[in-house]
Amino acid sequence: MSTVPLRALVDEATHRLRGVTDTPELEARRVVERATDLDSRELRFALDRPVTEREIAHFDRMLERRIVGEPLQYVLGSWGFRHLDLFLDRRVLIPRPETEVVAEIALVELDRAVAVRGSAHPPPRAVDLGTGSGAIALSIAVERPNAEVWATDASTDALDIARANLVGIGRHASRVQLFWGDWFDAIAPDLVGTFDLVVSNPPYVAAHEELPAVVRDWEPAAALVAGPTGLEAYEVIVPAARRWLQPAGALVLEIGAGQAAALCALADAHGYNHRSVHRDLAGRDRVVVIRP
Repeated sequence: MSTVPLRALVDEATHRLRGVTDTPELEARRVVERATDLDSRELRFALDRPVTEREIAHFDRMLERRIVGEPLQYVLGSWGFRHLDLFLDRRVLIPRPETEVVAEIALVELDRAVAVRGSAHPPPRAVDLGTGSGAIALSIAVERPNAEVWATDASTDALDIARANLVGIGRHASRVQLFWGDWFDAIAPDLVGTFDLVVSNPPYVAAHEELPAVVRDWEPAAALVAGPTGLEAYEVIVPAARRWLQPAGALVLEIGAGQAAALCALADAHGYNHRSVHRDLAGRDRVVVIRP
């Protein structure tokens, strides 16, 4: 049995993570928590207990991965998103706080659509295009227990992650269906015109844009880069969504910097009657809502 106390691991990780991250002590504690299967409160009261050999080995592996630049979320293997604790690895994008805003607006739009069409109709229906880890789709299923949710992705790797996360939401999983394919191509044609909500956080980075190394070197490029302009995914989703939405439904899209005007113009060009732009917590345009 080791005589090294847990606090020594926290101190070591804090020291070695300086220069790697702006929050070395916070990340050090997260690594030690995961290595020891303790939550933050339990760790606080266990700092003087000796660590086990298994815990030291797990700690060393995670710390080395973080020191070479791998994002903390991948190192830990999971990350929080709204009410979810999502399994993650390099096959999917890391869910970000900005996308939590997208999920929140999507839920508001789903509620509005249901209120407009009336509760006597079938249960609410939502589809998350390009679901990745399943963050948005599973949030809808958990937070709206009467909703039926479809989730699609063209990446079989991403769907493997989403499927693992689906298991983690328990009984809510029975109302979620995962399908492989490009955007609406993954959905059965008999569902045309039945969705109250279409939501997507598609690739929206232009090929020429520079990305931070921590994103460029670790996260899946296909989920980030849309093409030469960054608008390519929207140019498919926006025109097609009109057929799939019921009359009171809404299309909710996450956007990148400077893309709001182009998305609004695209909605106008395809005959939508409503579009609005919403900001994230940092005050940046982040979400476009489009209605038939």
